[in-house]
Amino acid sequence: LLAPLLSPRMAGLRVDFGLLMEPLGFLKILEWIFSIFAFATCGGFQGETTLLVSCKDVVNKTVTAAFAYPFRLNTVVFSAPDPKRCGGTWTDLYLVGNFSSSAQFFVTIAVLAFLYCIVALVVYVGYKHVYQQNNKFPLTDLAVTVITAFLWLVSTFAWAKALADIKMSTGASIIPGIDSCKAPGTTCRFASVTSMGTLNVSVVFGLLNMVLWGGNVWFVYKDTNLHNQSNRISQSP
Repeated sequence: LLAPLLSPRMAGLRVDFGLLMEPLGFLKILEWIFSIFAFATCGGFQGETTLLVSCKDVVNKTVTAAFAYPFRLNTVVFSAPDPKRCGGTWTDLYLVGNFSSSAQFFVTIAVLAFLYCIVALVVYVGYKHVYQQNNKFPLTDLAVTVITAFLWLVSTFAWAKALADIKMSTGASIIPGIDSCKAPGTTCRFASVTSMGTLNVSVVFGLLNMVLWGGNVWFVYKDTNLHNQSNRISQSP
């Protein structure tokens, strides 16, 4: 009963996995997968940095500051060593830096790339004949691929720089800048910080995505009339 209603809409759909067997489609699958890893390893991070504080009536008390994506560290405060706040000498201590712009830029590019890959794969599989017959689709695909490759370059290097600063702002170098630790009778020692291996991996996936999208420019370009025109010009006497 539904066939007469659906057939006009589905008339242009012809499922064909041929493009997925070619570099054009295969690279798009890799881009889709790697974009997932890029935003998952960055956007899903949670960690904390820990100090050991000794002050009035307190010995080696653990104080922590929990941070996570999007890494607005300047809003993260260390817990107080004790209810009396070291006899009133302990003031609220915040981490330094707001790295949300770089982190969110990186994750946004990864999510948009992920969504575009889904759209492109649907076109490759279901509308291969339209893609190959209408040059507007390859040209649009080429423009998006070039822009995305550039955005991966910019966002990855911006995020890599931010990550280096995050490590500095949550590591042992924060101790000299803590005024409360300079109070008489108060000592602070850096204890630990959560491993940022997954964030390092996110940078690696950003670089891989940049290479994939940059390399895919050639294969998308080959399907446009720009490539065909250049071939005809080079072959003409």
